[in-house]
Amino acid sequence: MNTRHTRRQFLRAAAALPLLGAGFNIHVRSADAALPFATANEKINRARDAALAILKPTPKQLEHGLRLHAESLVFESYGFAPRCAVDGAAFAAEMSAGASEQELADLREEMTMSRCATDTTERREFLEAFRSAGVTCIFQNAGEEGNDPLRLLKRLAHFTKSTDLLRGEIFKAVRADDIVAAKKDGRLCLCFTGNGVPLPQQWNSVRDELRHIRLFHELGIRMMHLTYNRRNPLGDGCGEPADGGVSDFGRAAIAEMNRIGVIVDVAHSGWLTSLEAAKASSKPMVASHTVAAALNKHIRAKPDEVLRAVCDTGGLAGICCISNFLGGSGDIAAMLDHLDYLVKKFGAEHAAIGTDIAYVSRHEEAERAKIPKRDSKPATGLSAMRWEALWPPGSLGGGKPETESGLSWTNWPLFTVGLHQRGHSDETIRKILGENVLRVVKANAVG
Repeated sequence: MNTRHTRRQFLRAAAALPLLGAGFNIHVRSADAALPFATANEKINRARDAALAILKPTPKQLEHGLRLHAESLVFESYGFAPRCAVDGAAFAAEMSAGASEQELADLREEMTMSRCATDTTERREFLEAFRSAGVTCIFQNAGEEGNDPLRLLKRLAHFTKSTDLLRGEIFKAVRADDIVAAKKDGRLCLCFTGNGVPLPQQWNSVRDELRHIRLFHELGIRMMHLTYNRRNPLGDGCGEPADGGVSDFGRAAIAEMNRIGVIVDVAHSGWLTSLEAAKASSKPMVASHTVAAALNKHIRAKPDEVLRAVCDTGGLAGICCISNFLGGSGDIAAMLDHLDYLVKKFGAEHAAIGTDIAYVSRHEEAERAKIPKRDSKPATGLSAMRWEALWPPGSLGGGKPETESGLSWTNWPLFTVGLHQRGHSDETIRKILGENVLRVVKANAVG
């Protein structure tokens, strides 16, 4: 399909949407307020062209899908706010000053997560990408993978900084009502999730070891990974060749999360660990960003037995947008296949979208060019591998780029168009887009 034709088609459909009224336009502010979701950002537009070429919606389908997306509360079950470009000159200066590899890794992460709050250009890029996606709230990855409380605090600090400084545009949501109000007022928000259960690892007592769950909840964390790929004291991750399930200590942690009001997430847990966690949880729990193993048997997928157990808690599974996890065509159509499967097999109340991807600032490449190349040869093998990168061979890589797959974070409006094309009712689509995630947040709230 001709990309100029598809872009014109998108703009014609978007141009009809101001009929929804002024309140609608506040929510979907873009480079041109008369064209909701429209943008002059060529990176976003190229990704849309790729999705439109795959979906091939009729003008009527496109207009209906965009209208429905604009009207709906869109709450991502797991993902990342748009990532900022690094400050190349400042990064290079830190290198010259002798910063260690860990310091530089932390600096890069801090810049990509919080420069939207301190740099005018990156703020503009961040807000344009966020609003062009038509997303109100993201369950934001705000914890570096692991169980060390100090390690988990780093990303939480960066996103707390961003929401504090940008509170007029985007804020930290801690209650379901915050997210509903954000949609009504045309604001954006982040609901924080940690990528691990914080453990002081002093092992004085079970109760003492789990005390940080409450502290992180007070800091705004509303969801936590039980495990991340590998084994920890709670259970086994999806990368373990032998899945031993949930430990007794893991069951105690799940009970404490239920008591405090933190959603249990088994997206990165092994199959038996996920199944046993679902049986142990007294509150709705989630596999926030996964795929259906029935369609693609990948370590990050969940088989029907596990999906059923998660759904039986009143919880949900969020389908991700990572090409090789999805299998099949590895594109937006494959992502929709997995959503179709969840709805038909387990019900519309248990499906969501947790992309597990982010939009990256257009300025990143130019900024990275300012950073000098290293002279030293990088370390190789296990000694150089970050803990969270310890994936089984063949489980990563090989997917399609977003320019071919249409799996771009800013393509959220076209996810809705695709669901409409597949024949899902508006009610079902609204549940998938955000109402299901909102329900699980409400069900886990305490007090």
